[in-house]
Amino acid sequence: MPLTQTLARLRAALLLWLCLCARHAPAEEAIAWCPCPQETPSPTTHEPVAAAACSDGEENRCGTAAAQSAGHCRRRRDVWSVITRGLPDIRRMPEVARPAVERLDESGCWRGADLERLLENPGQPLLVFIHGNRYDHGSAREQGLLLASRTCATCPEAANTRTVIFSWPSDKQGILLRDSRAKYERAVSEGHYLAWLLSKVEPDRPVAIVGYSYGSLIAVEALEDLVHAQWAGRDDIHPWIERPAPLHLVLVAAAVRHDAFAPRGPYRETLSCIDRLTVLYNSSDMALSFFEHVDRSLRTEALGHEGMPASWMPRGIGFGQVDAAQVVGPSHRFKKYLASPDLMRRICSGAGKGLCCPHTDCPDAGGAGHAEITPATAAASEPMAACPCSLP
Repeated sequence: MPLTQTLARLRAALLLWLCLCARHAPAEEAIAWCPCPQETPSPTTHEPVAAAACSDGEENRCGTAAAQSAGHCRRRRDVWSVITRGLPDIRRMPEVARPAVERLDESGCWRGADLERLLENPGQPLLVFIHGNRYDHGSAREQGLLLASRTCATCPEAANTRTVIFSWPSDKQGILLRDSRAKYERAVSEGHYLAWLLSKVEPDRPVAIVGYSYGSLIAVEALEDLVHAQWAGRDDIHPWIERPAPLHLVLVAAAVRHDAFAPRGPYRETLSCIDRLTVLYNSSDMALSFFEHVDRSLRTEALGHEGMPASWMPRGIGFGQVDAAQVVGPSHRFKKYLASPDLMRRICSGAGKGLCCPHTDCPDAGGAGHAEITPATAAASEPMAACPCSLP
């Protein structure tokens, strides 16, 4: 085929992708919630954030859908945010970082906090949520709040989990393709910051990570950093290879190369940190179908578009995946996943099921009570262990 025709077809495909992604941009999402008016804290300070108490009128303006989805868990949510917006690009895991930290108080208002308070109570499980591209800080918090509520409602045994929203600089900036390439590079830097944060987590503390789109890339980059740091013998971090507490990793519409965990894949070594991997991919995702053009050196499809063979998983790691195409369609919006009860059960079960369960005495061993998706969305799914002590 002549070069001019090839370039013309590529240009047309990219224009189609831009149009579709603009229609389904996640930054347009709005989830019913009523945080108090406030200023976002600076990433370089831990000073308290001024925030007024929520009034009854503000609470009433919130739609009933959010309150119903939260149910009895709403008053018990323990939600924090770690903010790296404003921090510089970096090329490796830092020895010191100063992200801003905030927490949701009992009145539903965000207050400035510090990392020491976030990491206290090492026996309490952590659920780390990492959003995708083109989200402002408010949108990232809203979806993290909903994920916390749904996880609590779906997995009652995980009700005591502390949710940490990893809020990275992903606001809309210019033309979508150029912005996507810039954020792809930024996601690598954010992986270094997330690795630094995770390196402070006690080895006995159960952790679940839910990464969406570029958030998935940040998650695996962070785990790769931790593995390499442990191999290098760094004594300023907690170990993550074969740590005693479980790590559950959930990747949703992952903007990560599809061979990431292959036997010779670039993130294969990160599996030594993971007890359970859950993949929600979408074979109809139009945005991810052009993933190879974001980084032209990859020449590979996205994990979030193709899924992966179960045979790549070593024994001892729980694994499950599902093609969400029948539910989500061509959209790349996280809101579509959050709106589906079946997909939310898969996300919440992958992250929270068995997270608080001791390895020696698991009430859910053998998969009892595991929330499976309906047959309509289970065409490409595979069985997933219910908790760490039921793994092969």
